[in-house]
Amino acid sequence: MKQIKSWRARAGLNPARTAALSFALMILAGTILLALPAMSRSGESPGLFTSFFTSASAVCVTGFTLADTASQWSLAGQAVILLLVQLGALGFMMAYSLILLLFRREIILSQRVMLASALGLKNIGGVTRLIRHGLMGTLFFELAGTLLLAVRFVPAYGWGEGLWKSFFHAVSAFCNAGFELMGGGLWGFADDPHVLMVHMMLTVIGGLGFFVWEDLLLAKNWRSLTLYSRLALSATGVLLLLGWVYFTWAEWANPATLGALAPADRVVGGLFQSVNLRTAGFALFDQGGMTEAAQAVSLLFMVIGGCSGSTACGIKVVTALVLAAALWAGLRGRPETVIAGRTIPREQVRNAMTLTFVVVLAAFLAAVVLAHVEGMAFLPILFETVAAIGTVGLSTGITADLTLFSQSVLLVLMFLGRAGVLALSLGFLIRRPAETRIGYPTCDLFIG
Repeated sequence: MKQIKSWRARAGLNPARTAALSFALMILAGTILLALPAMSRSGESPGLFTSFFTSASAVCVTGFTLADTASQWSLAGQAVILLLVQLGALGFMMAYSLILLLFRREIILSQRVMLASALGLKNIGGVTRLIRHGLMGTLFFELAGTLLLAVRFVPAYGWGEGLWKSFFHAVSAFCNAGFELMGGGLWGFADDPHVLMVHMMLTVIGGLGFFVWEDLLLAKNWRSLTLYSRLALSATGVLLLLGWVYFTWAEWANPATLGALAPADRVVGGLFQSVNLRTAGFALFDQGGMTEAAQAVSLLFMVIGGCSGSTACGIKVVTALVLAAALWAGLRGRPETVIAGRTIPREQVRNAMTLTFVVVLAAFLAAVVLAHVEGMAFLPILFETVAAIGTVGLSTGITADLTLFSQSVLLVLMFLGRAGVLALSLGFLIRRPAETRIGYPTCDLFIG
C-alpha cells in the first residue's frame, strides 16, 4: 500500500476525484445523446431532464426510469442506454483500459497506479492481468447470457428483436442495472424458470466482482482462496439464502406478489426477489404490493448490495460483515474485531461504520424531506431513496409521479450511491492518517 501511495504522490493522481469526475462526464455525454430526437421512438426529444435522469440512472447502474425503456426509446436510444450501463458498471478506468488493450497499447505507469488505487490493490504488479481477466470474463458472461436468453426470446420475438432483447437483458443483468425491454418488469416470464435463472446467475456473477473472479481462477481449492474471497462468497450465499426463505414465506399468500403464481413459481420468485434486491433491480412483481414488513426487510438488502470491485453497489457485503463482527465483539466486551481468526484493523472498522452511516443517513434524511414535499407515506418514499442510493432501482411505482424536486433528489442519491460511495471508499484507501497535534484529556460518559 505504501508503494501505491508513493507512486500516486509522485504522479499527482487522485483516484477518488477522478472516479467522481469520470462518472459525471459520462452522465453529461449520455444526456446530450439521449436528448436528440432520433433517440426517441416518437422522433421528438424526450426533454432534457428525462434524458438527464435516464443517463444518470444508466451510468449509475440503477434502473430508475421516468418512461418505459421499450416504448420511449428507439433502437439507437436503447443502444446508448446499454453503452452507458456498460461503461458505468466497468468504471471509466476499466473501460479506458479495454480500449488500450484492444489497440494493443501499453498501460503506462501512472495509469497502472490509478487502476491499482481504484481496484484496491496493494501493488501494481497484478493490475494488467486483473483488468484483462475482468474484461474477458465480462465479455464471456454477457455473450453466454445472450445465447441462453435467446433460447426463449428468439422464438417469442423473432430473430432480430429476440437477439437484441437477449443481449440487452444479459448486459443489464450482469451489470446489475435492472433496465428491461419487456415493459413493466419480468412478470410475463414469472412461470419461466429458465429466463429467471439466467438473469439471476448473471446478476450474482456480476455482483461478486473482479477480485473474486481472479481468486477463483487462480486458487486450487477453498483454503487457497484469499480471506476476502471466502468472506465475500460465504456472505453472499448466506444473504441469498436468508432472503430467499424470508420473501418466499412472507409473500407466499399475497395475491399482489407471489400469491398469484403456482407454488413452484413462488419458490423461484422468492429467490429472484432475494437476488435482485442486492442492486440488480429487475422486478418480478409490483414492489408496492409487498407487505410493509417485507418492504422494511428489503431496505436492509438494498443497503448491503454486492461485493467490492463488482458491478454492484451498496455498502458491500464484506463491509456489512465487518459491522456485524464489530457488533458481536462489542456485545461480548471484546476490544478487537475478529473474523475467521483474523483481527480487523480498527481503522477499517471505523471506515465501515463511517461509510454505512453516511449512506443510511443520506437515504433517511432525503426520505424525510421527500415525504413532506410529496405528502406521502414515509415507507414508500424511504424505499425509493434507499433504492436510489443503493443503485437498486426497484420502485414501489411512484418514481414517475414524483415532483421534479423529488426526482432531482433521487438523481443526486443515485450519483452518490455509485460515484460518491466509490470515491469515499477510495478516500479510505489512499488517504494518510491525520496527525493529532493537540491532545485532549479523556473523560468517561454514560453510554446506554
